[in-house]
Amino acid sequence: MPNPVRVDEIDLAILSELKDDARLANNVLAARVGLAPSTCLGRVKALSRSGVIRGYTTDIDEKLLGVTVKAMISIVVAANARDRLLASAKTLGELPEVKDVYVLGGTPDLLVHVATRGIDELRQFVATHLGANRAFSSTQTAIIFEHLR
Repeated sequence: MPNPVRVDEIDLAILSELKDDARLANNVLAARVGLAPSTCLGRVKALSRSGVIRGYTTDIDEKLLGVTVKAMISIVVAANARDRLLASAKTLGELPEVKDVYVLGGTPDLLVHVATRGIDELRQFVATHLGANRAFSSTQTAIIFEHLR
């Protein structure tokens, strides 16, 4: 396990601001956390080098792209496939409908977040990628009505 990175209150303030708006201009960020722009930029670069900041993402409104159904699918891996649990999780993670895959301790073994263009596409996804996979002994699908952050 890697050693924890030491951060101070200013680093935490920088991270909080960037969490809210990753595209925040450095001079604005510096003013908000009370630093000179060059000092602020140095701290952001140090947080990136240390791995605390892993990257920047874009929040996409998937409804505008036709995604109308999201679900969380719980998966129990068959006893005879436990040695392939991580490989199965990685394979699922490569599918275009899959947003996130969580490998859990306990039951279920996997939790998969999927997004599809409709209920029929979700049903097809479950049948093709989960139901037909002998590594999975059972699945349970829960439709997401609302995602609150």
